[in-house]
Amino acid sequence: MPGAKEVTYHGKTVLIVGAARSGIAAAEFLLARGARVVLTDIKNLEALVPAIAPLQSLAEESGELILELGGHKSESFRKCDFVVVSPGVPLALPFFEESRKARVPVIAEVELAARHLQGKILGITGSNGKTTTTTLVADLLNGAGLKGHAAGNIGIPLMSYVAGSTPEDIYATELSSFQLEGVEKFRPFVGSILNLTPDHLDRYPGFEAYIEAKKRIFMNQTVSDFAVLNADDPKTAAIGAEVISQPILFSRRSEPVRGAFVRVGKLFYRDGHGEQELFSTSDIRLKGEHNLENVLAACAIALLAGAAPSTLRNVIRNFKGVEHRLEWVAEIGSIQYFNDSKATNVDATIKSLRAFPGNIHLIAGGRDKGGDFTLLQPLVRERVKQLVLIGEAREKIREALQGVVDTSEAASLHEAVILCSRRASPGDVVLLAPACASFDMFRNYEHRGQVFKQAVRELKRASEAVRERHGL
Repeated sequence: MPGAKEVTYHGKTVLIVGAARSGIAAAEFLLARGARVVLTDIKNLEALVPAIAPLQSLAEESGELILELGGHKSESFRKCDFVVVSPGVPLALPFFEESRKARVPVIAEVELAARHLQGKILGITGSNGKTTTTTLVADLLNGAGLKGHAAGNIGIPLMSYVAGSTPEDIYATELSSFQLEGVEKFRPFVGSILNLTPDHLDRYPGFEAYIEAKKRIFMNQTVSDFAVLNADDPKTAAIGAEVISQPILFSRRSEPVRGAFVRVGKLFYRDGHGEQELFSTSDIRLKGEHNLENVLAACAIALLAGAAPSTLRNVIRNFKGVEHRLEWVAEIGSIQYFNDSKATNVDATIKSLRAFPGNIHLIAGGRDKGGDFTLLQPLVRERVKQLVLIGEAREKIREALQGVVDTSEAASLHEAVILCSRRASPGDVVLLAPACASFDMFRNYEHRGQVFKQAVRELKRASEAVRERHGL
């Protein structure tokens, strides 16, 4: 694979769709190599100035930058050499049909990065748990003395690593279904689908179409590569019979012939040379059965990438999880507050509810992604004392859970936190696990989680002020 500095794009016109982190990283790479870059976004210039300013400076030295902001131009999708799509931009948008008709290649940012990146790529996708697993894999690699990096949807675009990449680097890369739709030659040394549950059905014609997008992670693998799959998830496990690469399974409930599993409170890894005990389940600090699955997957991926088994335990014991993923925020009056803003679909909220035995005050709602909220009924009936709804989907959720739980609505997330705190008793849990996207009220799920944490911090300060006034 050629080094990044050897690449040139002089004389090429490239349309980049989306001016978020990945789009900006792709633009920087292409401009530095002489390309004529057309950057388009539905946001206007005022909203994008901080991100675009460095590109404008770069374009004065190399390449050419053309901005098409506040909307897209059909002509630009036809009159370019290829299109680079940022994560989160669905390829079903009508504009991309213009490119297809003109036979202009449309690729994801990760595809462009992989064409120039040195080192190994580990691709991680699935409906839930991607960010936690990706972060943990990078930590496990570094704990083993390897050069591990977390990339992709986790925050740092894969494109950002290209210029400084070396053959020794290993990239744990979180991948969305949208990104995988735009790959052509992308080939991860290890690819993993953690689980498959209905998600993004507002953007796919059905569950099977969503699954097909996820399966593209394996499309270019060979017999020397690996496919890490969840043996406890029927849809995911079935893919093992389809892949050309070597299937490696992980399971909480069984002991696969090759892979990671649990036996009497201990984690093991088994390969063609036998099995080895890794560590105890008591070493894992993360809550919930779903996080045990994430740990199993991460260990299998890290071991396949070269980590020594003896190095895993210390990293696992110190891994506290990822922000906005079942994140403990505070204890106020013996009431625990948890932020799971990343629970953006129904299955993620089910997993979140399973992490607690009961006495939950649940905050849910946001922008509907086509989820079936009736699936929440059994766990809500069993474990939730109060449901507070926010956002666009609140009426749909209320109807789906009618008669199941005491339900109220809040105009803001701050108000929802207050409503929960008023009715919560010592020993209860206030949990943000929305089962919806965030874009109706917030910039993204991170922003939603930050607002929740700020509301909880304000509540804690107010509680402490009251206790101080009364000498408690």
